[in-house]
Amino acid sequence: MRIPARYQLTALISAFLLLPLFGCSSIDKSSIHKRNSTTGTFPVPSEIEDNVAFWRSVYAEWSRGQVAIHDDEHMGVIYEVLDLPGLTRAGYTTEQKRFVQARTAYYKSRLEGLEAKVRAGRSPSGSEEVLYDKLVDAGGKRAIYGASDRVRCQRGLRERFRRGLEVSGRYDAKFREIFRSRGLPEDLAYLPHVESSFQPHARSSVGAAGMWQFTRGTGKIYMTVNGTVDERLDPVIAAEGAARYLSDAHRKLGSWPLAVTSYNHGQGGMKKAKAIYGDDIGTIVRSYKGPYFGFASRNFYSEFIAAREVASNPGKYFPGGVRYQAPLAEDRLVLRHSMPAPRVARHYGVSTFRLADLNMHWQGPARDGRANLPAGTTVWLPSGTLGRVARAPAPMPVMLAKAEPEPEQKPVKIAKAEPKPVKIAKAEPKPIKIAQAEPEPKPVKIAKAEPEPKPIKIAKAEPKPKSKKVANAQRKPKPAKVAQAESKPKKGSKTGASGAAKVHVVKPNETLYRVATYYELSVKELRRLNRMGPEDTNIRPGQRLRVSG
Repeated sequence: MRIPARYQLTALISAFLLLPLFGCSSIDKSSIHKRNSTTGTFPVPSEIEDNVAFWRSVYAEWSRGQVAIHDDEHMGVIYEVLDLPGLTRAGYTTEQKRFVQARTAYYKSRLEGLEAKVRAGRSPSGSEEVLYDKLVDAGGKRAIYGASDRVRCQRGLRERFRRGLEVSGRYDAKFREIFRSRGLPEDLAYLPHVESSFQPHARSSVGAAGMWQFTRGTGKIYMTVNGTVDERLDPVIAAEGAARYLSDAHRKLGSWPLAVTSYNHGQGGMKKAKAIYGDDIGTIVRSYKGPYFGFASRNFYSEFIAAREVASNPGKYFPGGVRYQAPLAEDRLVLRHSMPAPRVARHYGVSTFRLADLNMHWQGPARDGRANLPAGTTVWLPSGTLGRVARAPAPMPVMLAKAEPEPEQKPVKIAKAEPKPVKIAKAEPKPIKIAQAEPEPKPVKIAKAEPEPKPIKIAKAEPKPKSKKVANAQRKPKPAKVAQAESKPKKGSKTGASGAAKVHVVKPNETLYRVATYYELSVKELRRLNRMGPEDTNIRPGQRLRVSG
């Protein structure tokens, strides 16, 4: 690669600074021996100690404003750690990209020259001796051959890892509970640091999605993935899927290092590696040359070990402190039946927008109600919602002596009879005149009729508006249509089964759906009884709703 003229001077100056530069780029492996060994659940054989130390530096030492130029097989060989010029952003600026390319080209050129000297039997001289000694110490003299093709750049992730630690406070306890319940090592909860830095909406170039980075094909095996619900995007459900996957992988491979590596390389690929090298993860990383066992697969287990070490010692690697998010406290509901999201929102008194924010696995059609949420779908509700709804008082019917009159009706006089005290609702638009009633507003006593063997039936008023008369209780009246307490209301009747319409007084947190369900009505019928339009969805505490008639 041709080096731009503006960087040629920088390259020449760096040639004289290689010796002190290499000395500053060595990796400290002392803490690895203290925490890990070649035995135990997650062993660290000597072959991958350099790899673990490299990734520990990436996560906890090098910032995103720094780039390490290194050998991609012998991870302990670090040629230089660059400080990027200009402002530090998520991606490289044009100037930064050219700068990194120039430095990479410089080291490739130097390594090509060193290899040519070694092949010719000549001894390296000057700054070449530093390159020679570094490669020989890492992999013997053979490490010099092809070194120019193994030059790689790695940007620091210290800020990103720290942010992931903060987010992990929300999920760590739940993830550990999931793995513990399946008899798996709890430290598998550190895997999202490697996969996504705990970003719930992370997506990779190969189609992996979510905090646990499941591909679509693998996701369909362990959870629901379709156009309505994509559970890869729900951190907790995906963690349950990851636990099932890792349990299967460990049962098939018999080793946690191989099971963890299979999370990146696949169980089939690790079976092939195991058939050649057994359970030795160190030998597999150094020697296995499977067609898809590239840089990411070789380093996946080492990255996990490094992330585990840094995340479990935040005070050591982040002395400024880490502000962890509060643990997950939302209520979890699993639907027994398929239903639209807006109905769930109304029933629990939560806006659909709030529900959509909490349920990241709902896709567009489910969020706006165009598709029903399938039975078995997880619904996350604001903390305390289930308890609040459970503590809400059950709806109780309020009985009225008479249904609310139609607008065209006039007050009706009632003949003397022996009814029970009557409660008159304040919501009636017109007062009902009762014969011989006391003037108090409370339920009144009505004068008794002259004694008869049976209670006198109440006669309807005559149809003519100007000549209404009360039927004489002494005479036997002609048969008339009357509202009887025991009779069932006819179609269109204004009275309920007890001789009066049922009215429900709305309690706090109640919805149309809940009231309709209690009275075995449909929401459409409840709206019809109360002359509500299809757009009327809100009701308020204290509002009176007719629930019969």
